[in-house]
Amino acid sequence: MSNLDDDKPIPRGELTIQVVPLPADTNANGDVYAGWLVKQMDLAAATVAGRVSLGRNATVAIDRMEFLSPLRVGSQVSCYCELQDIGRSSMKIGVEVWTRDRNAKRQRKVTEALFVYVAIDEQGRIREVPEQ
Repeated sequence: MSNLDDDKPIPRGELTIQVVPLPADTNANGDVYAGWLVKQMDLAAATVAGRVSLGRNATVAIDRMEFLSPLRVGSQVSCYCELQDIGRSSMKIGVEVWTRDRNAKRQRKVTEALFVYVAIDEQGRIREVPEQ
């Protein structure tokens, strides 16, 4: 990114999923539930964790999350994931959420968080992540 682009932030990571929240995803005030958004982020990060671990994995932690801007019904929600670290059995995956409102030309960042997963076997026991 050049100095000319400093006022135009862009998502970090790979586009992993896109989804559109519907009225059924809102509370009584018409706002999209934070839990709905966390679910989408977990799905996106779990997809990356599955690719890395070549199998089952489980979410063990979500590091701090702040909501920077509102999420509106009907907007396009994009989850971008970036593998940040691989341990013996764990994976840290950064997730950024960007949204584009129906009539907007540019996306805006909604939130971000760090998800931590462990690779597990078919019995649910922790296993090693295959060498990358």
